[in-house]
Amino acid sequence: MPLRERLILFTRYPEPGTTKTRLIPLLGPEGAAALQRRMTAHAMAAALPLTRTRGLELEICYEGGGARRMRDWLGDGAVYRRQGGGDIGRRMARAFRRALDQGCEAVVLVGSDIPGISAPLLASAFKRLRDDRVVMGPAADGGYYLIGLTRLGFKRAGGALFADMAWGASGVLAESCRRLEGLDLGVDLLEVLADVDRPEDLTVWERYAPR
Repeated sequence: MPLRERLILFTRYPEPGTTKTRLIPLLGPEGAAALQRRMTAHAMAAALPLTRTRGLELEICYEGGGARRMRDWLGDGAVYRRQGGGDIGRRMARAFRRALDQGCEAVVLVGSDIPGISAPLLASAFKRLRDDRVVMGPAADGGYYLIGLTRLGFKRAGGALFADMAWGASGVLAESCRRLEGLDLGVDLLEVLADVDRPEDLTVWERYAPR
């Protein structure tokens, strides 16, 4: 019987003025929200094929809006749940714990503002995932855009990976790898990709944007 797998996409409802705020000075509130909308749709287009080829579950963890507005926007191909409170580490840990408590054996979590995301890359993350190895997608800014854990991996490393981390700093990936080494867990790294947070990142989106 195949493992029960879940892919979790973290995103935000594209409400003008509340999303991609660092891009508002350049794009304006409506433009920044439109970019958020397009990038999330791009990530969904990469994720949905895996629900067919791997039979995995797709969960959209969102902030802003509401479940009905999210479903009206992105369709019925996923389960929608709020991220909840706390910093990004607490929200990620909560999403992993819920998936594992619901019977999943392998879980991959990815952000929605990664222009280079693709179905083959997401499939590779699941294929590389093993109990003694964590899969991570290094971000160009020193963080990570994707993390994958098995049930045993989360049990061994969840506390170390998601607590007391300087989120947003350039050393998040390096510190995560250091902590995993201390737990005798290996890290399988995917390709380095850039996210889109600042005006200078827009050239990255332009290279990948659907025409």
